[in-house]
Amino acid sequence: MAERFLVVCATAAEAVHLPADLPLVVTGMGKTAAAVATARALAAYDDLAGLTVLNVGSAGALRPGLTGVFEPGVVLNHDLSAEAIRALGHDPQERIEVGESDVVLATGDVFVSDPAVRDALAQRAHLVDMEGYAVAYAARAAGVPVRLVKHVSDAADEGALEWASLVDASARALGERVRELVGR
Repeated sequence: MAERFLVVCATAAEAVHLPADLPLVVTGMGKTAAAVATARALAAYDDLAGLTVLNVGSAGALRPGLTGVFEPGVVLNHDLSAEAIRALGHDPQERIEVGESDVVLATGDVFVSDPAVRDALAQRAHLVDMEGYAVAYAARAAGVPVRLVKHVSDAADEGALEWASLVDASARALGERVRELVGR
């Protein structure tokens, strides 16, 4: 069976340059919206065999010099009290391996535009977004492989507040990478 793709992204602005013939889910921003929309989309399939979820979107760079498109190998839920949950005897599953890359993506509901927050996250990750972990979690729960494709739109500082004017450059780069990945 040929590989099939379901593309998942947070906003329509990030999807404008994707191949029009690919199934697309626009989730809305944040982990809850992304998890629910991804789970709902996967539940609508009669057969998940051969399906891969491609989560595409913009991301903030947590470290200097990071530009372009990345496919993280690990995604973290960064705004979860993981140690406290672990101390209660539960596994918070705050880390999901999604590929071979050494790049780590931190996902949280915080829109990172504060250099102090960015620098603290940079101790654990390279990039930050608001949906990647949730999409990976939902895909894993459905038994479907997931690939994360993220384009650096900003430096996760005050400049991130200009995201609306930066997103088209990310959308173009993401469209190009997705075309390469799916062979279109």
